[in-house]
Parts: sequence; C-alpha cells; structure tokens
Amino acid sequence: MVLENGLMNGDGEEAPMKYILVTGGVISGVGKGIISSSIGVLLKNNGYKVSAIKIDPYLNIDAGTFSPYEHGEVFVLDDGGEVDLDLGNYERFLNVRLTRDNNITTGKMFQHVTERERRGDYCGKTVQMIPHFTDAIIQWVERVARIPVDGTLERPDVCIIEVILRH
Repeated sequence: MVLENGLMNGDGEEAPMKYILVTGGVISGVGKGIISSSIGVLLKNNGYKVSAIKIDPYLNIDAGTFSPYEHGEVFVLDDGGEVDLDLGNYERFLNVRLTRDNNITTGKMFQHVTERERRGDYCGKTVQMIPHFTDAIIQWVERVARIPVDGTLERPDVCIIEVILRH
C-alpha cells in the first residue's frame, strides 16, 4: 500500500510522516530552538531522517527587516531567506540545508492566501481564517516537511515543528 507522503517502510509501503511539535509560552530565549535541534540530533543518531520548520506569529514576511536589538540576529539561508537564528541552529545541529519555506510567519501565510485568492484558487468564495488560512498552513507544512534536506533524495521521516506563541 502506498501512503501519501512517499516514504517506504520495511514492508515496501510508504511510511507516514511523523511530526513533533515543540512550543512553550510567550517567553523568548527559553531554549525552544535548542531543544528542537537536540531532539532532532537524538532522532538522527537513531537512524531517522529529520527536517525542521519554525512557525512564528509575526506579520512580517521574513526576519530581514527586524531590529537585532528587538529580535536578535537574523540568519541567512543558502537560498537567501532571512530567518530566525533558530533555523541556523537546526542546520548546524542536524547537518541539513533548509530553505525560506522552512520558516512560516503569519505575514508570509497572509501573502500566500491573498495571492491564491487573486489567482481565483478559491473560486470566488469569501476567504476566511477558517478554513482557508488554517488549511494553507497545514498544506504548507505537509509540503515542506517532505522535502529532502540532507543532500540525499530521501524524504525525511520526522519533521520537528517549533511553534512560537508570543504576544
């Protein structure tokens, strides 16, 4: 039987993607990124292929215009994506190469949904937070989680998702 994400298990069947969510309060700097990276290292050392996604609630499209005094340093990915420093930790800890798509912001998702609405993807429906915006986030995560990030053509087994909840 072929499962939807394209991975094969020992029986020749595609194995389902596993997700690990790491979240924790509104306090910045408590170590959610390091914890996420460390969990990834443990999984990788046990033979799993690991990817990572960070979800930030801010309305900016990316971290490129952030004040380093307010938000900390910006990390620049190989594809030019300007993202939170945690993605740099993921890359170094897990020895992977991520893209700007591994960083989701509310602003980026608003832009994505608005572009889809302008193209007519919603067939004239009134675009709403639920289901359109939430579905767009789910579809984005499912798509990006399956992209090989370790230099092989093999899809990850596990995607660690750091979800930031701050005000």
